[in-house]
Amino acid sequence: MADFLCPAVNFIGRGTVSEIGSRAKMFGTKALMVCDPDLVKIAGGPVDTVKASLESFGIKFAVFDGFEPNPKDTNIADGLKVYNSESCDMIVTVGGGSTHDCGKGIGIAATHEGDLFDNYAGIETLNNELPPVLSVNTTAGTGSEVTRHCVITNTAKKVKFVIVSWRNLPKVSINDPDLMVGKPPALTAATGMDALTHAVECYVTKDPNENADALALHSIKLIGKYLRRAVANGQDMQAREGMAYASLQAGMAFNNAGLGYVHAMAHQLGGLLDLPHGIANAVLLPHVERYNLMVNPEKFAEIAAALGENTCGLGQIEAAEKAIDAIQRLSRDVGIPQGLSELGVKESDIEPMARQAMQDGNAGTNPRVGTVEDIIQLFKNAM
Repeated sequence: MADFLCPAVNFIGRGTVSEIGSRAKMFGTKALMVCDPDLVKIAGGPVDTVKASLESFGIKFAVFDGFEPNPKDTNIADGLKVYNSESCDMIVTVGGGSTHDCGKGIGIAATHEGDLFDNYAGIETLNNELPPVLSVNTTAGTGSEVTRHCVITNTAKKVKFVIVSWRNLPKVSINDPDLMVGKPPALTAATGMDALTHAVECYVTKDPNENADALALHSIKLIGKYLRRAVANGQDMQAREGMAYASLQAGMAFNNAGLGYVHAMAHQLGGLLDLPHGIANAVLLPHVERYNLMVNPEKFAEIAAALGENTCGLGQIEAAEKAIDAIQRLSRDVGIPQGLSELGVKESDIEPMARQAMQDGNAGTNPRVGTVEDIIQLFKNAM
């Protein structure tokens, strides 16, 4: 038996951001707008567009943009103060993964007592309904706008933790590729590789889900087809829309099938060193999947074909290995750093990160069961 969780309503396509006002009106009268601070500065940009839609339906709002990439527990506390002081009754998030995670975190804090890390890190730990969360997504990558995952950094321990619950699911998600046009090539590459990591990890997870498999494999095909184009020309609307669909599908897939060691390890790079999540995933992905390949070479052969590799006449292992080659080639083509040392990671960081990674919730669904020593070696391989 397998369930399948996703937001009740998901809009995707050009111009769909205009739906946010009418949908918000169904849930309340005043929204806390949790907005990417860079987007707030853009006159006529996504934040202004969402404001106009809310105003047209009589929805009042307060704006909170006081958070960082890899949102921290202190950011959540600051956002909660605004939510309460402004008497908000819903949360509208406008941005990428950090924005949506921050909004979910504020919703959790608004409805649950106590420290988020001590009391709620883990799976299905939430007991109360969150305020309605409506997510307007502006990057093609994290999938957070359609998932039950809320990723926060504990500032005292310098570790990322995840609160996974069906209660975190946004009521509405909006993926409008028109809002993604202005993203620079490096961000497009990092978020696109993040989406690829989601799709690949959940496709080979130890807990497969037929619906998730279909979404993940199609997402991989779309990324192979469109990511290079979106990085090369951010105005290519066919590529932008293709990547929006790829990100959405990968998000829905991993929301239901789980991830693996790439995310378990990347969370440590984000928590300890505050590295960008998409880049950390992209650097780790080929090394972890080479380690996993022996468990399910058939699926890796399918990944290779989805990424455009010619596997005709090859044995299963040879075809599977082409998936790793294709991932590395795509990563290089879009300008992703090829080693953790380029990102400032030191050998002395590796052992504590490896031990923490084994405690991460994503480690439990990796298809190959490893040890701390294995994770240490994977970090070293990625240096």
